[in-house]
Amino acid sequence: MGPKLAFVGAGSTVFMKNIVGDVLSRPGLGETHLALMDIDAARLAESELVAKKIIASLGVGATVSTHLDQREALEGADFVVTAFQIGGYEPCTVTDFEVPKKFGLRQTIADTLGIGGIMRGLRTVPHLWRVCEDMLAVCPDAILMQYVNPMAINTWAIAEKFPQIRQVGLCHSVPLTAEELARDLAIPVGKIRYQVAGINHMAFFLKFEEILADGTYRDLYPDLFAGYAAGKIPLPSSWNPRCPNKVRYEMMTRLGLFVTESSEHFAEYVPWFIKRDRPDLIERFGIPLDEYPQRCVEQVADWAAQAEVFKSAQTIEVQESVEYASDIVESVWTGKPSVIYGNVRNNGLIPQLPDACAVELPCLVDRNGVQPTKVDTLPPQCVALMRTNINVQELTVAALMEEKREHLYHAAMLDPHTAAELDLDQIWALVDDLLEAHGDWNPAWARGKGHRAVA
Repeated sequence: MGPKLAFVGAGSTVFMKNIVGDVLSRPGLGETHLALMDIDAARLAESELVAKKIIASLGVGATVSTHLDQREALEGADFVVTAFQIGGYEPCTVTDFEVPKKFGLRQTIADTLGIGGIMRGLRTVPHLWRVCEDMLAVCPDAILMQYVNPMAINTWAIAEKFPQIRQVGLCHSVPLTAEELARDLAIPVGKIRYQVAGINHMAFFLKFEEILADGTYRDLYPDLFAGYAAGKIPLPSSWNPRCPNKVRYEMMTRLGLFVTESSEHFAEYVPWFIKRDRPDLIERFGIPLDEYPQRCVEQVADWAAQAEVFKSAQTIEVQESVEYASDIVESVWTGKPSVIYGNVRNNGLIPQLPDACAVELPCLVDRNGVQPTKVDTLPPQCVALMRTNINVQELTVAALMEEKREHLYHAAMLDPHTAAELDLDQIWALVDDLLEAHGDWNPAWARGKGHRAVA
């Protein structure tokens, strides 16, 4: 008998297919029971069909159940995956871009930090808390594998309100960045070893080395610096053809280390690249403004096409993804150890950062669960930059925990990109307009018209 894996947000058929395919391909996990849950019955039915075809294609004995009720799906689960977007692309993501534009504030992705990340966290965390409430009632020992953005805010807020939940936030930016750098250097990624630590979307490669034939290692940072200086790298981005990845290489020359998240993301985490009166910067670094809305339209169409192919196919080929969920399930269930990069509560793991914040670093996984490792070698300039993002995360979590609207204004005031473009009156007015525009997508305490005075 295998484990029970509950998937909340299983209507994301393509992502569900990747996670389920990874899990069922692992030795000892072929008998897994998949409890797929979504609020959209039609998309849930599509995912059920795809999951059953994966099972048939792999010839394993897994079983599938579908659920419109979240607690029912979670009943007795050993592992829980969350993958959902509260408010969807429309209306909420569109709102997060269009309202700030009226103030002259442009964004690229707006799902992690900035005014868009604050608003996304505000509407997302309450539902993650409901998942945790249901888990405590029906599967208190399960491991929550959380794939929802804003990752750091979500992980922090869950740990703050539900410290008893065994949770880890999962993101693919570390392995994908390693692949990107290996490609730029024309070295197979299998011959690369690395160490990374920091916060989600702002972790840094402390080591990036080539594994040599004699078993020794060669530091690859000199090659990265030389290649960028000579204009030979970065190569055209394999992540996104609209963004040439120059932001991250430029930041490497300023900080000394390479950051994990893409250039289009990173450009809006700092105050130096997106400026309304500096179009030359946008052109020089190839920053794709309004990238996420465009990407959403393309991805929705692409995923719908893929889902149609999966539905009509007799068999579904399973190719291993870079997602960590299957590593965790296999290691915990079978005892086979693995190392992943996970987002967890700091608790002194990175001593230079606040204990309560969420950090991303190497974690050993075995039957004992996800066990993060301590990293105390981050250079001060990288730590200082992380703190500018942690300030925003902390105040957003404080707003949610205390149900205090004023902290949403404070979070926006301290956001590096927002503060670089808008004055205080504009920032407060922007928060008011966004809260009003999102309406019932916000928790009750954050709805309605705002006020200018801090209580």
